[in-house]
Amino acid sequence: MQLDLAKDLARHLRGGHPWVFRKALTSPPRAPAGTVVDVTSGGRFVARGLYDPLSPIAVRLLTRDPAEEVGPALWQRRLARAAALRRETLGILAPGADDAFRLVHGENDFLPGVVIDVYAGFAVVKLYSAAWTPHRAALVEALRQAVPGLRGVFGRDEVAREDDERGGGGRPLWGAAPPARLLVREAGARLWVDVRRGQKTGLFLDQRENRVALRRYAPGREVLDCFCFTGAFAVHLALGGARKVTCVDVDGGAIELARESFRENGLDPGAHEFRQADVFDQLALYRREGRSFDLIVLDPPAFAKSQAKVEAAVAGYAALNRAALQLLRPGGYLATASCSARVPPERFAGAIAEAAGKLGLPLQLVEERRQPPDHPVLVSFPQGAYLKLLIYRLPG
Repeated sequence: MQLDLAKDLARHLRGGHPWVFRKALTSPPRAPAGTVVDVTSGGRFVARGLYDPLSPIAVRLLTRDPAEEVGPALWQRRLARAAALRRETLGILAPGADDAFRLVHGENDFLPGVVIDVYAGFAVVKLYSAAWTPHRAALVEALRQAVPGLRGVFGRDEVAREDDERGGGGRPLWGAAPPARLLVREAGARLWVDVRRGQKTGLFLDQRENRVALRRYAPGREVLDCFCFTGAFAVHLALGGARKVTCVDVDGGAIELARESFRENGLDPGAHEFRQADVFDQLALYRREGRSFDLIVLDPPAFAKSQAKVEAAVAGYAALNRAALQLLRPGGYLATASCSARVPPERFAGAIAEAAGKLGLPLQLVEERRQPPDHPVLVSFPQGAYLKLLIYRLPG
């Protein structure tokens, strides 16, 4: 099936961008999800991909080679290449190596709409487009070939399955079902993960190297970890020598996993603090109580899930960081993150500058960090560079 572009976007697509929006087509077809289509401009071939009738992104492009077929052989090549990148850059998939990592980072690994994370021998697959639904079984088979020794593959789609109109459900796709809790290794830490129901696929793998980097700021400090989820930052900071870590998250189940991870690492949860609460409310309460901290970590969920919400997101980041800075002791550090792809780094940094300016605080930016090598960024897809972590010091 051929789909012709309504306007001249061929150069943009030949440059490597992986999406064709519905509004860019002259006549979107009535075709089932997953149909292989050729995108053309003036009748000339531009690219080939999978059709999605449910999304504003009508086609996820997979090849610009007219001779390359879209199907299982292509999935196998792409997954093998993704696994090779992780072996080369992280040394993973080897005995004794860390066993929690991202294997496929969607568009940036040339499989647009597919995310695959691996946890202790279990792969978790998330499909962000209905275009992949008919190809799921072949994708799982290719995954098994790319990562020998998998114990099971678990599916957690972001779009509705044919047998689950609600979407977002989880089910085994091959092999054993993962247990309710999985223990994974990360740079000397042991972390409990819920891959069935936890946020994302169970752990924020994009912050892995940032968690390790923050250890250098931990010794002897009192830490506040906001939006702590299952406590990965908190465990690393406690192992790094923090005097006390206070974990705050609205999810009670995540807080309990954080406690369990502390125990698993030989850390006494009783020597630390765990609060199930809204972060904004807790920050306000700590201010009224006169609490303060030497290191504050802010790792909130995405504030801007659409372009229309960018301005509100920037204002939200400013408000959140202002509330945190009021609890930061002189000589202390603020580590603040944004995972909103639509908020560019300069806007995020501007929000922190605004917060510090309103409080009259002379913050020093000491470190800027991004995502690790298992979250590569395709140069033609800048949306892939979404994670920002900025570390500031408040001079004492």
